Amino acid sequence: MDITLSQCFIAVDDHDKALAFYRDVLGLEVRADVGAKDMRWVTVGVPSQPDVNIVLEPPLANPHASAADRQAMAELLAKGLLRGVIFATEDCDGVFERIRAAGGEVLQEPIDQPYGVRDCAFRDPAGNMLRFTQPRG
Repeated sequence: MDITLSQCFIAVDDHDKALAFYRDVLGLEVRADVGAKDMRWVTVGVPSQPDVNIVLEPPLANPHASAADRQAMAELLAKGLLRGVIFATEDCDGVFERIRAAGGEVLQEPIDQPYGVRDCAFRDPAGNMLRFTQPRG
């Protein structure tokens, strides 16, 4: 079987704030920014990985979801309980300093983990946890 990752999704409550973070702070490129009715589909990605897209979408993108379900998802996002992503880097400390200097919410400063990486963690503007890992050599 030959499969590859094409897209992953990150819930955001404000696309403009999310773009300012993912594009301007992390340096991801915007690949699509499309609006349709009450929805907005924003896709970003790492320039060196043109086949992998990160979709920034509302916490509950199902147009048939109830108001109660939308509220429940918004509350989970506000608490930081929805999953984010893990980025790989060759310079964990440099990435940490860049994001912190831009006002990123620090969850964990860079540390050497017992499982072979140096990593740090932040929250994005919507509250998602993002980790940045560097293999230890």
